[in-house]
Amino acid sequence: MNISIIVGGRFHAFNLAEQLNNNNNLKQLITTYPKYFIKKNYGIDKKKIQSVILKEIIQRSFLNKIYNFNDKLTEHFDNKAQKLIDFNDLDILIGWSSFSLKSFQLGKNNKCLKILERGSTHIDFQTNIMKEEYLINNLIPNLPSKYIIDKEKMEYQLADHIMVPTEFARQTFLVRGFPEKKIIKIPYGVDLKEFQKKKSNKKKGLLFRIIYTGTLSIRKGVLYLLKSFEELNLKNSQLLMIGNVDSEIKLKINKYRSNKKIVFKKSISQSKLSEQYSSSNVFITCSIEEGLSMVQLQAMSCGLPIICTPNSGGDEIVDNGIDGFILPIRDIKELKKKILYLYNNQSICFEMGIRAQKKIKDSFSWETYGKNVISTYQKLLKK
Repeated sequence: MNISIIVGGRFHAFNLAEQLNNNNNLKQLITTYPKYFIKKNYGIDKKKIQSVILKEIIQRSFLNKIYNFNDKLTEHFDNKAQKLIDFNDLDILIGWSSFSLKSFQLGKNNKCLKILERGSTHIDFQTNIMKEEYLINNLIPNLPSKYIIDKEKMEYQLADHIMVPTEFARQTFLVRGFPEKKIIKIPYGVDLKEFQKKKSNKKKGLLFRIIYTGTLSIRKGVLYLLKSFEELNLKNSQLLMIGNVDSEIKLKINKYRSNKKIVFKKSISQSKLSEQYSSSNVFITCSIEEGLSMVQLQAMSCGLPIICTPNSGGDEIVDNGIDGFILPIRDIKELKKKILYLYNNQSICFEMGIRAQKKIKDSFSWETYGKNVISTYQKLLKK
């Protein structure tokens, strides 16, 4: 079974490529990241990697912040990727959504199976719910362009199958008329060696710390978390927010910076995140829309219960009331109740964290993910 991957970015593509490579199934990885980075971190032979780094360089530059070349860079990568694919003896072509249209069009003339990786919900659902969220917060909507929306919809049609990480994401396709057999759900994994509970310098019972990691953005619902925590004003508590702040909500975030119980830290390396998780009591995300927030898996792997929304993909990994809580989006009242419950019952909070850690160890490693996807690919090829 020979498999090639096209991805304009990182996502979970390199973890997938690593698992396929370990099973001798990876033929090509066409990416925007440099070869040395992938070789060093994922052990993939440089000969299997085709790197189109211009997109990554310009997208991270100050020029892109001024002129926004994102659509043009996506188109550039798509054009380059289609020329780099070797269709000889290729069984499966895996393409990331918005980066794979031209490659999938070429694939129509070949026998390979075309699988589209969509890490979020259907783009119409994503666009509609985010437009609603921007309006609720009196902000100018920053939504996918018409070019990206139209392109993704064409990719959906060309793909033989669409891979999503959660039932929540899967349902957004099914309600739009996609056949059940076309939308396949496989949850992601986490690096169990990198994310594990470490000894903490925080004295037990001295400080009740809530942690959030990831971009501070409208999409992640961080304003609901900040408002809930500030209104509770719990004694000996702290909210630790780790991540870069989206420019569009900087003014809304700034009003919380005077609160000494709320600590803001810029994004840190994954190798340092385990220490931050381990010195916390609970992880919270109030995501409005995504496929499966992988920081949830990281936190649980480090022994934290999580409070999340179904829109974060939380239904896929949390047993409500057992190793965390799943709350409706935008529900500040319920969020405050659950924070207060864990604050007042810290022994229960700790026990929930132990159960969360065991669940991730048993069922959500990248190795488990690799076995699931390879088994799924084999079944699809037989059909």
